[in-house]
Amino acid sequence: MRASVFHGTEDIRIDDVPDPKIENPTDAIVRITRTAICGSDLWFYRGQQDYPEGARTGHEPMGVVEEVGSGVRHLQPGDLVLAPFAISDGTCEFCHAGVHTSCQHGGFWAGMTDGAQGEAVRAPWADGTLVRVPERVQDNDPLLDALFPLTDVMGTGHHAAVCAGVTPGSTVVVIGDGAVGLCGVLAARRLGAERIIAVGHHEDRLAKARAFGATDVVSSGGDEATAAVREMTRGGARHVLECVGAKSSMGQAIQMVRPGGAIGYVGVPHGVADGGLDIMGLFFKNVTFRGGPAPVRAYMKELMADVLEGTLDPSPVFDMTVDLDGIPDGYAAMHERKALKVLVKP
Repeated sequence: MRASVFHGTEDIRIDDVPDPKIENPTDAIVRITRTAICGSDLWFYRGQQDYPEGARTGHEPMGVVEEVGSGVRHLQPGDLVLAPFAISDGTCEFCHAGVHTSCQHGGFWAGMTDGAQGEAVRAPWADGTLVRVPERVQDNDPLLDALFPLTDVMGTGHHAAVCAGVTPGSTVVVIGDGAVGLCGVLAARRLGAERIIAVGHHEDRLAKARAFGATDVVSSGGDEATAAVREMTRGGARHVLECVGAKSSMGQAIQMVRPGGAIGYVGVPHGVADGGLDIMGLFFKNVTFRGGPAPVRAYMKELMADVLEGTLDPSPVFDMTVDLDGIPDGYAAMHERKALKVLVKP
């Protein structure tokens, strides 16, 4: 089969790789019908994060089950499934606690097993990881496009909102105008926020944030953005979603949050460990700081119900669609800020 493979900085190629096979009784083989390029993929693409040359890429699979191991109980060939970016068995202490990204037997796509940017994948712990899409929607492409972001960005934006404690009537600040930040706006609106301030740098993305439910946007950066938000909120918002992971965005979140408030952080941290987090700022403000890799599996059925009812549609985060051969161009487009998020239909 063919799949996307990392060959070095800014060098993604579509190579022939071995077909996936059942290795354990709990495995399934899934033929990919939709996958995507994630903003987090750009870290290794740009050479800012170690990644082994020759390794497969991608962690957002959606597809059709083609084969199941003898231990799989809840899936069968022909089922259309969504797969969170993290693999989980669904039975351990942490899965039961809703923290599937800490599963004792799990891991991540393109790490524990195949990357998702290819024709097929082996799905370990299939019963715990894969979520079946109802048969009645399997031929509805617009609805499937709306369901697909639940594999990562929509669930991650929702996790940020949950961790920030967003409730009906809240005033919320969302830092970051990437796909996760935009989904954070959607999540805050879904949870009943009354005022949503989106902070970013790209006017086209902030326009999309408004379409998703942002009541205000701030397009400046640094201290200017912080001052603008603090003035708009009379000293800071009680709920702040940090959806970038950079040292600067973490610092902004701490400055923008109101004393006694909460920050939900889901941006993968880069450069923050080297003295980049203002612990004293959190301490003296009595701020709750909660987040991490989103346990997307815990949220998937709840969010799926809203998509199926027509009240949630995160599909506009995709502004470019490619086939398998177009994946290298998709990486380049996102790297050059010509695309927000790329949908791949192999």
